[in-house]
Amino acid sequence: MASAIDQLAPGSRVAIIRLRSMGDCVLTTPAIHLLKRYRPDLKIGVVVDDRFRDVYVGNPDIAVLLASTRGVLFRWRPRLVLNLHGGTRSAWMTALSMARWRAGFAHFVMQPLYNLSIPRAQRILGEERTVHTAEHVASAMFHLGVPCTEIPRARLFAEGTEHGAPYCVIHPQATAQEKIWPAERFLALAAIIRDELRLEPVFLGANDAELAPFERFRRLSGAPLKQAMSLIRGASIFVGNDSGPAHVAAAFERPGVVLFGGSDPVVWAPWQCPQLRQIVRTPVAEIPVEEVFEALRVPFAAREARQ
Repeated sequence: MASAIDQLAPGSRVAIIRLRSMGDCVLTTPAIHLLKRYRPDLKIGVVVDDRFRDVYVGNPDIAVLLASTRGVLFRWRPRLVLNLHGGTRSAWMTALSMARWRAGFAHFVMQPLYNLSIPRAQRILGEERTVHTAEHVASAMFHLGVPCTEIPRARLFAEGTEHGAPYCVIHPQATAQEKIWPAERFLALAAIIRDELRLEPVFLGANDAELAPFERFRRLSGAPLKQAMSLIRGASIFVGNDSGPAHVAAAFERPGVVLFGGSDPVVWAPWQCPQLRQIVRTPVAEIPVEEVFEALRVPFAAREARQ
């Protein structure tokens, strides 16, 4: 029997629900690209919270960005809805779409609302190991009919910022305290980056309160996501905790270092970006400044050699 994707008529609408967060949204883009590459005729819409819509703005794989309200899919009339979020709100959005095919992973809540149940990524990929988030998302596309192939790097679209002198973006925050390297170590690292690598440190954060400890350096706080993405794209190197901006840096192939403490680096590593290195330690506070700087030297030197 033909797969759900192969049964879609030419020009059909396909809705993908990925409400939040930054890293999850970024790591959805490889799967979206796989679908569009296989069926370029499809009109793909992404349902996303306003806060994260800039992750998808400018992406040629996506025809429309849809507000995350319950009735939006019923009005847009997709033939297939793929829920990649999995919560109760997204389940009801899927059900109320009245789409012919309503797909979600088998571990999602409210299973009776779906008529296409997607098994574990390991079963789809044919191997028992911990999978990366990008692989997990892409496995849904493979199950629905996209031929299994290499999963590409995340796709983001933003202009590099006009900053002048070369700079390093430092993101010192994360969603959980156990993922956060101490502020005094970020400060010490910033001073070494400025003095040894001749790069201006620029601290990136959600608000002024988060960046208060770093006031002696340039800071960008509370900026629109598109501006933050542009800042990262224009950076010579990136360093930060395991968080959404690290996935942005990987998408733009920025060299640097990501610090892991409270999450699985296999699941959340920078995807398809070997020049963005990882340091893993639990607790993350035990990572010394000198180790981080030495890890930065290698990708920075490689970048300088290419220029």
